Amino acid sequence: MKRCFDPVVDATTRVLILGSLPGDASLAANEYYAHPRNAFWRLLGDVLDEPLMALPYPQRLARLLERGVGLWDVIASADRQGSLDTALRDPQQNDLPALVAGLPALRAIAFNGATAARHGQRVLGPQRVGAPARVCLPSSSPAHAAKSYPAKLAEWRCLAGFLSSS
Repeated sequence: MKRCFDPVVDATTRVLILGSLPGDASLAANEYYAHPRNAFWRLLGDVLDEPLMALPYPQRLARLLERGVGLWDVIASADRQGSLDTALRDPQQNDLPALVAGLPALRAIAFNGATAARHGQRVLGPQRVGAPARVCLPSSSPAHAAKSYPAKLAEWRCLAGFLSSS
C-alpha cells in the first residue's frame, strides 16, 4: 500500500496543485516530484519565474507557499506496482472538500494530469458558482511524453493569472 504525503498549504494558498499519488522515486526521497525526469519543478519554476530547481527541497516548498501555491494528491493510498497511474488499484481518496473549505484565499484547483483530474473531479463533485476554478494541466510526469515541454509550459502558464495579487 502506497500513501500520499501531507498537504503543503496555508491560509494564503491561492492555487492548489493536485497530483494523483507520488511515484516510487518521490516516496523513496519523501519529496513531491522527486523523479529527476519529472518536469514539475521546472514547469512551476518557469511559471513563477523562480529558480526552483536550484533550491534545496525545503526551500522549494517554502517558496511555493510564499507565492500562494499549495500541493497535495487526490489519492490518499492505493496499491500500485511501480509508479504509473494506470497501475493504481483500490485507490482511497483524500478528503479534498474539507481541505478546500479550509483555504479561504483559494482561487483555483489545478490537476496535474488526467488521472488526478478524473479522481479529483469525482471527489469534489459538480463545479459550483463562486467555487475555485478547476484546471486540468498536462501531466508533468516523464510517462506523459506526448506533449513537448514548451507545449506543457504554455498550458501551465495559466496558473500565473490565479496567483496575481489583483
